[in-house]
Amino acid sequence: MKKKLNYREKLIELAEIYDVKEIKEYVKRRKNLTSGQLELILRKNKIIIPKDFKTSFFKENFSKPLSKFSKQIEDIKDDSSKSVSRLSRRMGYFKEDSYRTFNSFLFNIWKKAGVIGIEFLNIIPKLGKTYYNFFSKFFTELFNGIYSQNFNKNKAGKAIIVFFITVGLGTAILSSFDIFDKIKTSNENNLVKNEKSIKKPEIKKSENDQKQKKELQVKKEIKKQEPQIQKQKKTQKQKEKVAELILPDLNLKTETVLNLFKDVDYNLNKVRFEKVVKPIYFTQFPKDLDEIQSVKLKKETFIKIVLPLIVAENEKILDDKYKLKKIISKKNTTDSEKQWLRQKFLEYKVKGGDIKELNIRMDIIPVSIALAQAAKESGWGTSRFALEGNAIFGQWTWNGKGIEPLLKDKSKNHKILKFPILRASVKAYQNNLNTHKSYVKFREKRKNLRDKNKKINGLELSKTLSNYAQTGSEYIKILAKIIIQNRLMDFEPVRLANSVKRQELNL
Repeated sequence: MKKKLNYREKLIELAEIYDVKEIKEYVKRRKNLTSGQLELILRKNKIIIPKDFKTSFFKENFSKPLSKFSKQIEDIKDDSSKSVSRLSRRMGYFKEDSYRTFNSFLFNIWKKAGVIGIEFLNIIPKLGKTYYNFFSKFFTELFNGIYSQNFNKNKAGKAIIVFFITVGLGTAILSSFDIFDKIKTSNENNLVKNEKSIKKPEIKKSENDQKQKKELQVKKEIKKQEPQIQKQKKTQKQKEKVAELILPDLNLKTETVLNLFKDVDYNLNKVRFEKVVKPIYFTQFPKDLDEIQSVKLKKETFIKIVLPLIVAENEKILDDKYKLKKIISKKNTTDSEKQWLRQKFLEYKVKGGDIKELNIRMDIIPVSIALAQAAKESGWGTSRFALEGNAIFGQWTWNGKGIEPLLKDKSKNHKILKFPILRASVKAYQNNLNTHKSYVKFREKRKNLRDKNKKINGLELSKTLSNYAQTGSEYIKILAKIIIQNRLMDFEPVRLANSVKRQELNL
C-alpha cells in the first residue's frame, strides 16, 4: 500500500522528476519550504503543475470567493470614503467662497455708503447758498423798511434816554454784586494767610525753596533726555513698520503654534482675499505636527509656516533684479556696483560675466510650485528630513553633510542636504532651480512669460520640472494635483505686509 502523499510532498516529487536543483538543495539542507514557495520555484523553471495536485477544495470553493467578496467590500468602503472627502472638500470650498462673497458684499455696501456721503457733502454748499440768499434778502428788506419809516423826534429822544438809563442801572447792579464777592473772598484769603504765617513762617519758605529746586532739576533732566527719547520713538516706529516675527529653535508644540496664529490673526482665507501675509518666520517645524488628526488643519499649518519664507525670498530676489535693471541702464558703474555684480555672478553660477544670463537666472520661483514641492518632498512637514534637518525640498548631496535615507539603492551614495533653519532650505531650493542645468527649460519658459509681459503661472511652469524627481511625468501630475486641490494658485500674487508695492512685470 502506497502512502497518500499530501500536496506538498507531491510537489517535491515533481521537482525530483524534473530535476529541479534549487528544490533538491533546499531538501538536502532540510529547509522546509511551503507549498506556495515550491509552486513559485516550479513555475519559474517552466514546469506545469497538474490539476490533480490541487487538493485544496475548500480553498478553491470557499476561501477565494470570500477574499474576493471582502476586496469588493473594501473597494466600496474606499469609494464611499472618497465621496465623503469630496463632499467635505466641496463644503469647505463653499464656505470659503461664501465668506469671500460676503466680504465683497460688505465692501460694496461700504463703498456705496461713501458715495452717498460724498453726494450729501456736495449738497451742503448748495444749502448754504440758499440760506445765505434768504437771510440776506430778509435783512435788507427789514432795514430798508426801518429806514423808510418816519419817527417823531421827541418820542425817539425819550426812548433813547430810557434805553440808556435801564442799561446803566443794570450794569451798576451787576458790578456791585461782583465787587462785594471779590471783597469777601479777599478777606478770607488774608485771614488764611495770616494764620499760616503765624504758625509756620520759616518752614514754608524752606519747603517752597526745596520744591522749586527739585522742579528745576527735573526740568533739566527732561531737556537732556529729550533727544534720546525722540530717537527711541523713531526706532520704535521703524520697528512697527517692519513688524517681523522670527521664532527661534524652541521646540515649539503644534498647540502653541496654533494659539500664536490665533493671537496674531493669521488666517489663510484672509491672505487669499487681501493678498498680504504677515512676516512670521519659523526656524523649524513643530515636532508633533503629525499628531494633528485633521488633514485640513495639518495642511493649513504647513502652508502658514512655509508661505512667508517663500514670499520673503522672492521679494529679496525682486529687489536684486530691480538693482540689476538700474545697473544695466547706466553707462558707467561704480566700484561697489562692480563688487555686487561679482557676488551675484558667483551666487547664480554665471560664467564669463554674462549679464543677460544673470538677468534670466535672477528671478522668482512661483509660490504655488514652491509650496507644492515642499508639501510633496516633506510630507507636509512631517518627514524625518524636515524635522531633523529642516530639509523640505529633498535636495541631494554627496559631500557627507546630510541625512542618510533609510531605503536607498546600494549603488547610490547620496544624502539629503541638511539646513540650520527652514529659510536656508527655501533659499537653496530657489538657487537650485535658478542655476542647475536640469532646469534650463523652466528658466526659458519663465523668460518667455516675462518677455510677453504675462504673469508667471506656477501651473504652467510645473510642466518643465520632470527632471526634479526620478518618476518624471508622474511627478508633474502629482504637483499639478497638489496645486489644484489645495488652491495654491491663490497665493501667487501674495506679498509681505509693509513691503514695497512693485509691479513684477515692469522689471
